[in-house]
Amino acid sequence: MDIVGVGLNATDTIIPVPRFPASGSKVEFHSASVLPGGQVASAMVACRRWGLSARYIGKLGADAAADLHRREFLAAGVDAKLVTAPSCPSQQAFILVEDSGERTVLWKRDQRLTLQPSDLKREWIADARALHLDGHDTEAAIAAATWANEAGIPVIADLDELYSGVEHLLAKVDYLIVSRDIPGRIAGCSGLRQSLAAVRERFACRLTAATLGPDGVLAFDGERFCYRPAYSVPVVDTTGAGDIFHAGFIYGFLQGWPLERTLDFACAAAALNCTGAGARGGIQPVARIEEVIASGQRYAPHMTPDGHPLAG
Repeated sequence: MDIVGVGLNATDTIIPVPRFPASGSKVEFHSASVLPGGQVASAMVACRRWGLSARYIGKLGADAAADLHRREFLAAGVDAKLVTAPSCPSQQAFILVEDSGERTVLWKRDQRLTLQPSDLKREWIADARALHLDGHDTEAAIAAATWANEAGIPVIADLDELYSGVEHLLAKVDYLIVSRDIPGRIAGCSGLRQSLAAVRERFACRLTAATLGPDGVLAFDGERFCYRPAYSVPVVDTTGAGDIFHAGFIYGFLQGWPLERTLDFACAAAALNCTGAGARGGIQPVARIEEVIASGQRYAPHMTPDGHPLAG
């Protein structure tokens, strides 16, 4: 198995609105689409579409939403190891998408959906070339990462929050790629370069990186910083951009590409996903992603290649 992912799935109701509602206002909407999503689940679907063998491990409720996820995994060709929480609804999200493409997520998740270490099997992890985690169900993520470490399998993590016990997980992560504010919150310092370096040193990661939305990505491998600007595309919905970025990183990493090429592929894949609705609405074939890279159509860079902020 090329890649195994342990983490979240979600059933997203996508609601386009002209603008985010002001407090006490009424805003008309004309459509609502129910689509599958979730950080790791979406990343595994993208990896499979690009030709990698992919396994997803997660927990569902006992409802129609769970049936939707099962059908989607089956159609995508993802080897899904799904644990069911009886008499429990699956994770749900309502996502308001403004005309600019920016989204606001409202979500709920029953505690019974927490993936437990006892829900996992070592053999689901041990045949992987890489393991991808979001850390939400931290104890299960630690168990999976421990097995991966013991088998010499590289661990990639996508964290958008500092969950309880996450430091024990970070010590087992090789490639930590997180949202903009997370490195500073871990390291207790404000500068992105400083916090990425501090987190890498503290947890002995091979790579630390922060995704910066339309500003691109900044990564540190212990010897140098690598900054890649984001690609410019017509944005419909930014839902799932980070999920598909991580899938793009995984794809490039497993191809053995240099860091710059891997980050460019991840940035282009994430940008194209923003041209469709939903967490997986704009996943494009590898050839189309390569076309975007070749076009060189990026947003104006906000940093020098070695990660120093540009004036202004």
